[in-house]
Amino acid sequence: MVSKPRRCLALRHVAFEDLGFFADVLAARGFAIGYREAALDDLGAADLRDCDLLVILGGPIGVYERDAYPFLGEEIALAEARLARKQPTLGICLGSQIMAAALGADVYPGKAGKEVGWGTLNLTPSGATSPLAHLAADRTRVLHWHGDTFDLPKGATLLASTDRYAQQAFAYDRAGLALQFHPEVTAKGLEAWFVGHCCEIAALRGTDVKALRAATQRHAPALARQGKAFFEAWLDSIGLAA
Repeated sequence: MVSKPRRCLALRHVAFEDLGFFADVLAARGFAIGYREAALDDLGAADLRDCDLLVILGGPIGVYERDAYPFLGEEIALAEARLARKQPTLGICLGSQIMAAALGADVYPGKAGKEVGWGTLNLTPSGATSPLAHLAADRTRVLHWHGDTFDLPKGATLLASTDRYAQQAFAYDRAGLALQFHPEVTAKGLEAWFVGHCCEIAALRGTDVKALRAATQRHAPALARQGKAFFEAWLDSIGLAA
């Protein structure tokens, strides 16, 4: 009997914020990959509850805007259920904030302003012995693109910070990982971000599209190598080995 391929579903908020090169890693491991649109699809569907890996992607809205975007409550409930059952769940940017809220932590606009651009991570001792070691400051920079932050959930382990915001990554139990930053992006894919987030970029002080593109050309190749190593190590660590 031929076994079914393992399945990864990615919960998407805007079309251009996708799995990036993580999709290539998953495909090489034989995963079937699908996307669900957070604002449109049924977030209580069985395939989201039961898939082998759920990735909650980023987006330009805040967890605290549930009156304007009611589906956020459904996302939080989905994340809460999967984390309670110790099912592999990865949150990136907004996805990390959804995971924090699902675990009872407050999510709110950061007092230090928006953190947008390429920068390093400060790994905690726990982070330095985790798959995030592949993203250490002496190995690569990662992309930051957020204005919100959150408190560390009870029972979570802090893995990384930056000088601006303390909460950049946390682990929860064996199979939950929340990343405020973006380790999945590609230089080509970010060209769509520069269009989709043009109004946000225009409002920033100290950077513009040309500067972001130049920094991307400098740092994306190292992230492609180190991000792949990180993601593969994390998948191995939660029992989703090749």
